[in-house]
Amino acid sequence: MTLLPRDRQVRAGALLTVLVVLVAVLGPVAAPYAADELVGPAYGAPAPGAPLGYDYLGADVLSRVLLGGRSLVLTTVCAAVLALLAGATIGMLAAWTGRLADRAVLWCADVLLAFPHLVLVLLAVSMLGRSRPLVVATVAVTLLPGTVRLARSLTLGVMRQEYVEAARLLGYPRRRILFREILPNVTTPLLVHLGAMLTWSAGLIAAMSFLGYGVAAPAADWGLMVNENHGGLRIQPWAVLVPVALIALFALGVNTLAEGLGRTVARVEEER
Repeated sequence: MTLLPRDRQVRAGALLTVLVVLVAVLGPVAAPYAADELVGPAYGAPAPGAPLGYDYLGADVLSRVLLGGRSLVLTTVCAAVLALLAGATIGMLAAWTGRLADRAVLWCADVLLAFPHLVLVLLAVSMLGRSRPLVVATVAVTLLPGTVRLARSLTLGVMRQEYVEAARLLGYPRRRILFREILPNVTTPLLVHLGAMLTWSAGLIAAMSFLGYGVAAPAADWGLMVNENHGGLRIQPWAVLVPVALIALFALGVNTLAEGLGRTVARVEEER
């Protein structure tokens, strides 16, 4: 069977995403040293025992790379999934309820959209602390307005379909119509949107770590590594280039996968 371009795009995105996730999940098992273990000279060049050299304090760059992905990937996924669940629920209920509740939800979403995402997250973290649950919740809030508006729009479109009107005329309970007639028909576009949210979330969390508002040293984190070692970029570039490349590959993989799935879904709907 001929491999279509969209299939190659989905597979390429999935491959990149899985590779980075494997590095993040299995990396701590393979790391030769602890994150705060100083084993070489500051900004030391690559050596037989340290193929990526040493960072600004003398820690093994390879070990910190292997140890630093789990926090970024875990926080990214949790924030995006939380935004998807909360946004889909609020958007669907707003569309289904209509009137005052719908207008109130749209107004709140517009207010949140007016704030730059990074500024909102940094403000919340600087005031309330940098705990992981708070970072996840704050990043999810920044992703919430787009998800709410998408879920509301999709729900309004499905509500105009004949089978929903028929279910209403037959006297089915609202809960059954919402969960059995509407939810299955908005799930796929929302899952495609999840891929885009993962990309935004990864970039936002990496930026927070770079600015010093994410994971605190001496813990390892890819964004924090860029912040710590950018001063020695000309001397020892691997401490910066490798985490940057992994963050970029994760964002690219997820975005490519989401775009490919979106095209596939659109093609399937056209064929129907």
